[in-house]
Amino acid sequence: MKGLPSCKTGTKPGMHRIALNTLAARLAAGVFCVGGGLALPLSVSLVLAATVLPARSFELFGLKLWGSSEEAVDPVPDPLPYEPEISVSEGDEELTKSVTEASLLIQQKDKPPSGEAGLIARALSDRERLIAQLYADARYGGTVEIKLARIPLETALEQGNLPDGRPVKVMILVNPGPVFTFGSISISSQGSDLSSDPAFWGLSAGETAQSGKILSAENKMVTVLRGRGYPKARIAERRITADHATKTLEVALIAEAGPQARFGPVSVKGTEITKPDFIVQQAMLPVGDIYTPEDIARARKRLNELGIFSSIRIVEGDLEGPDGTMPITIEVSERKRHVIGAGASWSSIEGFGVEAYWRRRNLFGRGELLSLEGSVGRIGTESYDNQEYSAKIAFEKPGVFGPLTNFTTSLEAKQENPDAYLSRSIAYEAFLSRKFSDTLNGRAGGEIYFANEDDAFGNEKYLLVGLPAQLTFDNRDDKLNPSKGYFASVFAEPAYDMLNSNAIGFAKGTVSTYYALDEAKRFILAGKVSAGSILAPSIESVPASRRLIAGGGGSIRGYAYRNVGPRLNGEVVGGRSIIELSGEVRVQITETIGAVGFVDAGNAYEDSIPDFSEELKVGVGAGLRYFTPIGPLRIDAAIPLEPGPGDPDFALYVGLSQAF
Repeated sequence: MKGLPSCKTGTKPGMHRIALNTLAARLAAGVFCVGGGLALPLSVSLVLAATVLPARSFELFGLKLWGSSEEAVDPVPDPLPYEPEISVSEGDEELTKSVTEASLLIQQKDKPPSGEAGLIARALSDRERLIAQLYADARYGGTVEIKLARIPLETALEQGNLPDGRPVKVMILVNPGPVFTFGSISISSQGSDLSSDPAFWGLSAGETAQSGKILSAENKMVTVLRGRGYPKARIAERRITADHATKTLEVALIAEAGPQARFGPVSVKGTEITKPDFIVQQAMLPVGDIYTPEDIARARKRLNELGIFSSIRIVEGDLEGPDGTMPITIEVSERKRHVIGAGASWSSIEGFGVEAYWRRRNLFGRGELLSLEGSVGRIGTESYDNQEYSAKIAFEKPGVFGPLTNFTTSLEAKQENPDAYLSRSIAYEAFLSRKFSDTLNGRAGGEIYFANEDDAFGNEKYLLVGLPAQLTFDNRDDKLNPSKGYFASVFAEPAYDMLNSNAIGFAKGTVSTYYALDEAKRFILAGKVSAGSILAPSIESVPASRRLIAGGGGSIRGYAYRNVGPRLNGEVVGGRSIIELSGEVRVQITETIGAVGFVDAGNAYEDSIPDFSEELKVGVGAGLRYFTPIGPLRIDAAIPLEPGPGDPDFALYVGLSQAF
């Protein structure tokens, strides 16, 4: 082939030296020695992209609910159909599969290229991809031959045209060659000491010499150096020699740390509404301190959590001065400021529920959020007047008293109508929230709560003034579908009823944990324990909406919503203490379908301390999960083992995310 550099021949016959400045550059410009010493171009890239396309249809469980199943595709000028065929000589089934999946000609056969030039270009790219796949499988002596209409690719490239006859017959011949193993391996560094043990970096003599292992080792070496404050660390030299006689690959890697850096001045680009000094404040980059990638990652995470940017890019500048000062530029793109959303839920015993919200992001240019929310519940189970309603206005301001503290305030009016009571209430609250670490958060504030309620005790009015506080620990790997980690929350609120002159104390704690039984995380054990207590003179001195009552989704599935607890004249009035237990076995059957078996148990008690002589109410059930990009869609069916008055024979629940 013309214009391609040849491989350097080693000191021994049958050995080929691969010696470019960087392995990444070699992969990009791509010269690797393959059988017969032929140098072929190679290009390897990994791209993760998310693109928002115009909505055309909606599909659920493989069924098209609405819209066209045909996606609009820009027409290709002069499309040239072809029929590809791939042949892998002496290749096992797994290798054949990986090579076939890597082939553009195979994977895009239903998308004809534009004319003969387009087909030739696709074939050239395909050859590079296939060679890269052979190296990924530790096969450095293989060959790839592509024929278009029985003409070798090189000839077609020189001629620029193909014989008549459509569709074009495309033959891909892959001779994988032998599997190479690592021979001698040398690891060294300049400017900062690194372990010279190849095994520390995942390379061991005698193991199969996949190219990915070399790239992984280089990435680890650079990552370690960057973590020590060397942001310009790189692989300065690599010598990779393939010995075809012994089928071994000799590797020598030399890392260069470069100068150590300190965080320099931080600047901001791309803002329209947001104040640049607010972005610098929230990023919390420690100007003057030794550079660490962790500080960069935390800054990006904090800015993402503001919810006002569609993209965030932190650019590391050139080192300046004798102390290695490195300026940082934060490039952002702002999201649309207005958001409208809606949601729905359904339960066979609680009926339908709908909710909607309007939000204004970045109200004054410093991340403020104004929200208007409304909801209607128990649709279909109650008359219009007795349905559940809520309306709420909320305001949040991040970065008060420092970048880790937020202020939130809200005013909410709602009507609740479970079987146990009817409550009409208005609540105002204000909180300061503090992020202590990536896993620990807390909040504390004040609350004024008025309620007018009807229950088994009659009609009563309450006006509570309280000081609620909450502490939350959360290290789960996925909030909507966790497979490991813990979630723990503790809530406490001392309050005083201004209308009835009663002091009341509320407390509740919840702990949940998750454990994967296999590496693929297809079998998950999940468990949750909740307990609560109210210190008050009597049950009736506590607003019914604040009493502890079990039952329903999120509590004991299978029982009616808030229908498990102390009763008066056959009607649930609630208690001053509660215990709730849940256990689930979660199984992912396919990439999109899962199944769950669960047991829930619990009860609410009259006194502030649970009476363990009373039996727990138990519900059992099973469910399906449909895994979507925004979380698993949950469908659960549950049966109460000891149903009481008002409890159904079974209950069905639908929602998004796991139950806990």
